[in-house]
Amino acid sequence: MPGKKLLFVSANQYVNPYPVYPLGISYLYTYLRERLPCYEIRIFDFNLNSLSEFRETLLAFNPDYIGLSLRNIDDVNFYSKESFINGYKAIVDLIRETITAPVIIGGSGFSIYPEELFSSFSPDYGIQGEGEESLFRLLTSLDQGKPDLSIDGLVYLHNGAVITNKRTNYIHRPALDFDKDLIGFYWDKAGMVNIQTKRGCPYNCIYCTYPLIEGHKVRNLDIDKIIHTLSDLYNNQHIDYLFFTDSVFNIDHDYNEKLARKMIGAKLPIHWGAYFSPCDLSLDQLKLYAEAGLTHIEFGTESLSDTTLKNYNKHFTVDEVAVVSDYCNQVGIYFCHFMIIGGYGETEQTVNESFENSKRIENTVFFPYVGMRIYPGTTLQKQAVEAGIIHAMDNLLEPVYYVAPGINYETLKERADQTGRRWVFPDEDVATVMNKMRKRKRKGSLWHHLKK
Repeated sequence: MPGKKLLFVSANQYVNPYPVYPLGISYLYTYLRERLPCYEIRIFDFNLNSLSEFRETLLAFNPDYIGLSLRNIDDVNFYSKESFINGYKAIVDLIRETITAPVIIGGSGFSIYPEELFSSFSPDYGIQGEGEESLFRLLTSLDQGKPDLSIDGLVYLHNGAVITNKRTNYIHRPALDFDKDLIGFYWDKAGMVNIQTKRGCPYNCIYCTYPLIEGHKVRNLDIDKIIHTLSDLYNNQHIDYLFFTDSVFNIDHDYNEKLARKMIGAKLPIHWGAYFSPCDLSLDQLKLYAEAGLTHIEFGTESLSDTTLKNYNKHFTVDEVAVVSDYCNQVGIYFCHFMIIGGYGETEQTVNESFENSKRIENTVFFPYVGMRIYPGTTLQKQAVEAGIIHAMDNLLEPVYYVAPGINYETLKERADQTGRRWVFPDEDVATVMNKMRKRKRKGSLWHHLKK
């Protein structure tokens, strides 16, 4: 139908340690622009604009549909426990006060809490998980005068109850174009641009929400489309640093090696980083990835105690972590380890094991989080219910943490410092240091400057 207007709204305003480009919206924008060429589609980003500017945009553009993306629910920081729910509600309230367009909510934050957030914000529709095809089908059916309530991942109200449809189908060839009005801001403030090579996570870590957001089934995205996006970013946007936001990059070795060789063949002087699992990674693979531009790795390690790794349902051992870390140092790739201290099953003994084993790893930074944020639908939620920490019906929108008893949390920083390694706790002001370096036009990951 000609003349339809869609406004995508990125509600995220969390910028610690740097603002993150609204990647999900760009995938949606690209997908719909190809399939709904008669639509006029715009993006409004709250990292760049205010509520008053949003109201002006609503009145001036007067969209037929609002696509509201919720990225973060809170700051996932035990020390501050800052919730973003009230800020999101203010956005929804302003929309309702200003225009009558249907509101469709999605995004990673919404996908973790589809029923709870639908009940809190009362949108017209929601989409849980991957949004491209579901949103296309929803808009098409609304244009025809009757919503298709069979759509995968659709969230809607039926007889007073919130219904979330199961997802059985996924896409494999999404294209990606970046919004030229936004990318300059993020390149300047974040020093990198994010992109996906695959979706889904096959692992079952007790606390993790990736399977809730993207599903367990891993879908490798089209390599040629990725290379096309990288070429466009470098040749037309002059961007030469990327971060692959896959839940875990090193899942499919054959695919990753093909991607790396294509990147080498494209002769693009691009550097990149990614989330990796600290196992099942050979020295030769790292050398290949480094030749393809890999500069830094963020490992989701979580502990350096084999007992705790088993309690967290991780799929590797401390010895594997040490070996892979050594490979990174041999190749010259910067790397850090994200840790969780005081999660399910943690004890004083296992905490001390982690600190002691950190001495085996040189030339790195450890980023420890205290306690585990409890999310619905995770194994940790069930364990917390059994432990009497929460009730089964608690919606968990406000940050609730599992914090292992019997641990001397007051001495964590002292014990970490005694290892001789660099431990950066969440209450350390890293953002200020990073921003100073950004002002000097430093690009890419900057946490390696924090090393001892």
